[in-house]
Amino acid sequence: MSNVTALEAQHVLQTYKRQPVVFVRGEGSRLFDEDGRSYLDFISGIGVCVLGHAHPGLAAVIADQAKTLIHTSNLYYHPLQGQLAARLASMSGLQRTFFCNSGTEAVEACLKFARRYWYSKGIKNRTQYVALEHGFSGRTMGALSVTANSHYREPFGPLIPGVTFIAPDDIKGLEAAVTEQTAAVIAEPIQGEGGVRPLSPEFAAAIARVTKATGTLLIADEIQCGLGRTGRSFHFQSFGWTPDLVTIGKAIGSGIPIGAALVAEHVAKEIFAGDHGTTYGGNLLSTRAALYVLDELDQLAPHIKEAGALFEQTLLALQKQHRVITSVRGAGLMRGLELAVDAAPVVEAALKSGLLVNRTAERVVRMLPPLTVTAAEIEEATRILDGALRSVSVEEVKA
Repeated sequence: MSNVTALEAQHVLQTYKRQPVVFVRGEGSRLFDEDGRSYLDFISGIGVCVLGHAHPGLAAVIADQAKTLIHTSNLYYHPLQGQLAARLASMSGLQRTFFCNSGTEAVEACLKFARRYWYSKGIKNRTQYVALEHGFSGRTMGALSVTANSHYREPFGPLIPGVTFIAPDDIKGLEAAVTEQTAAVIAEPIQGEGGVRPLSPEFAAAIARVTKATGTLLIADEIQCGLGRTGRSFHFQSFGWTPDLVTIGKAIGSGIPIGAALVAEHVAKEIFAGDHGTTYGGNLLSTRAALYVLDELDQLAPHIKEAGALFEQTLLALQKQHRVITSVRGAGLMRGLELAVDAAPVVEAALKSGLLVNRTAERVVRMLPPLTVTAAEIEEATRILDGALRSVSVEEVKA
């Protein structure tokens, strides 16, 4: 490990605070470090590796495509973009797809498309956005502009002007914030980085009502909670939303970089050749992987619902054993334990015991296991969490 960290210290830009472990191999829900030690992975690359690690079917598809054709650029057609876009349209109800390489890029695309929509309609002053406190949309300049946390924002200002943040339970604030200058409202149905915070049905209904009444576009940010994570194709479907734009990333390639902006037909009609582009987006390798992943997620849907229900039950039982757990949040296989204290010691103790989880919003232990996770692995993870909570004496800290 010393050689790895020393080399990185010399040559890798120090933008990450890494955990002190070097992973070299994976299998299913487990990762193995350079010493051969096994870890149960309940963060799965921050919600990315939905089929687990070294999935043999995905590996075979990637290998086959790599020896056939990886990339041609978007100057030409290839057979897979249309197939994948059609699948996504069927799943989401949004007719068209713009392919990119990450969730952040999908957000950038949707922010641009929202402005272009109004510009094409001749309404050139409708350029502002409404976003939510605790929301996280990415770290590029546009995505950062609709990300609420000042820790991420302040060193890089001034950002895009005209963004209003409201609390994700403030219906009156929402009604006041959306004006005739608002291009779009952007919201995560479950806020991930902000602490695994699901929107309430009442607030979600208010978003739908206000955007419909004013004609404001609705961007559903499904990068973390979408594509089966909560037991549905998209979590916005649980609210009955009909968004105009949807961002996806993370899960769609199960480790192969790909993101997408899904675009409703009435918005797509106002977007034209040259309005946006990407060199790598939608190449053959990424789209082939994504098609395979979506096929697998279809088959996993019943399992995800069962595993999600079990996960919730075990975490609620854990809460009864530890007063320091103030709430269990999330849906399906996207869960967060909010603590009365900083979550960092619990995350570190879990790592020492062979469980990978992470800390977000300071006091939340976030868990995003592979969607292939087994009941036995859920029980094992819960046992390790129980030990981690006890080992750091958080009960005494709270008392």
